[in-house]
Amino acid sequence: MSGPIRFDGQTVLVTGAGRGLGAAYARAFAGRGAAVVVHDAGLAKDGSGGDHAVADAVAAEISATGGVALAAHEDLRDAGACAALVARTLEAFGRIDAIVHNAGLHVLEPLETEQPSWDAVLRTSLDAPFHVTRAAWPELVAQGYGRLVFTTSAHAMQLKPSLAGEAAYAAGKAGALGLMLAVAAEGAAHGIRANAVAPVAQTRISRRGAAPGELAAERVAPGVLYLASARCEFTGAVLGAEDGRFWPLAWRAGNHVDCATPEEIAERTPEIEGVAATV
Repeated sequence: MSGPIRFDGQTVLVTGAGRGLGAAYARAFAGRGAAVVVHDAGLAKDGSGGDHAVADAVAAEISATGGVALAAHEDLRDAGACAALVARTLEAFGRIDAIVHNAGLHVLEPLETEQPSWDAVLRTSLDAPFHVTRAAWPELVAQGYGRLVFTTSAHAMQLKPSLAGEAAYAAGKAGALGLMLAVAAEGAAHGIRANAVAPVAQTRISRRGAAPGELAAERVAPGVLYLASARCEFTGAVLGAEDGRFWPLAWRAGNHVDCATPEEIAERTPEIEGVAATV
């Protein structure tokens, strides 16, 4: 296949699309012909509140420039709200072709925090993608096609990028990675592809001290559009994305080494940690 990647006649649901990365994705999909469901519960960074105006503004902007968009405001920390979001999408457009699981919370808390935000963060980063995917699954299977883009992070895959206080965030993103792999395996026979993006961008949640114009959310969007397109035929992969650069992300496999005792494992650790895998 060649030529421009387009989404004419397709419906794309983007969660957390009222600001930052999600808004950039929504605008990009609409610019390439998709009918976009701009979902955002409008929560504050700590998960409180609920401002419908953030989703409404992006949907109105898309409509004003000739695109097709529907604003949605469900709080996806509730399983019933996840099902309602999918039902609203199908009622409005009659189909759902791609889902970008972008919504999330990022709360920095030490482990000894008395009332942690663990449940709220995981309900948004992990439970919501599961419930939304599950609600959409019968439709995707029936049409024999679907593209699901989950959101993970290097913070959940590598020690060095991880930060103290990110237990809930890292656990949620690691869980989203495992969920993506399971969905990829289950969907392969039905024409459904599931992959993940690990984005780096300057957003409301992640203030990285970049210079103006650097780490723009818009420069992550091309990778997400590709993963959500019919052109993407692989499944079960993670695409790193930062400032217009894209690369595969994975845990590094070491060597398989036969050992009979813990002492032998200790002695042969450098061999076990070898760069090239044997299988």
